[in-house]
Amino acid sequence: MAPALALASAPSLRRVVAPPPEAEELDALLQRAYRFALSLTHDENEARDIVQDASLSVARRGGPWHAGYLLTAVRNRFLDLRRRPALFDHEVDTAALDDPADTPSPDDTAPFAAVALGDALGLLREDEREVLFLHAVEGLTASEIGAITNRPRGTVLSLLHRTKKKLRARLGDAYRP
Repeated sequence: MAPALALASAPSLRRVVAPPPEAEELDALLQRAYRFALSLTHDENEARDIVQDASLSVARRGGPWHAGYLLTAVRNRFLDLRRRPALFDHEVDTAALDDPADTPSPDDTAPFAAVALGDALGLLREDEREVLFLHAVEGLTASEIGAITNRPRGTVLSLLHRTKKKLRARLGDAYRP
């Protein structure tokens, strides 16, 4: 009888649902999440899928609809996908990759500096790109980045410093953060 009484007197465990923000605010929030996902994946389609999954997760939980929560959901979804083992093996058709006529030269698509920066960012580890994006693009502080990535503030500052140093070494004097 005692356990039944304890359950009967327990407070209600109803979930409080926070409504999503208005259209313009939601669009801006989703754009931030997409840019963050794109910085992690370097693939537009994968970034869209991650944002969609993260947004759906936030909506199912009833919010809260703010940048810190959504960016954390995006990061967690990205990490989940990276941890998942390959479901199947597949063969890559390398003949299609060998045709240089299909690939535009870097000079045709963007200025040299943008190509060099893109190459340098592609060589960074995922955690380095993540911290650099959150700081440089989103303008978050080390404490805010630490809250999103579950890292101490000092670790974030150290990682950010080493990442900038790597970029300077790779790009030379052309890079000034």
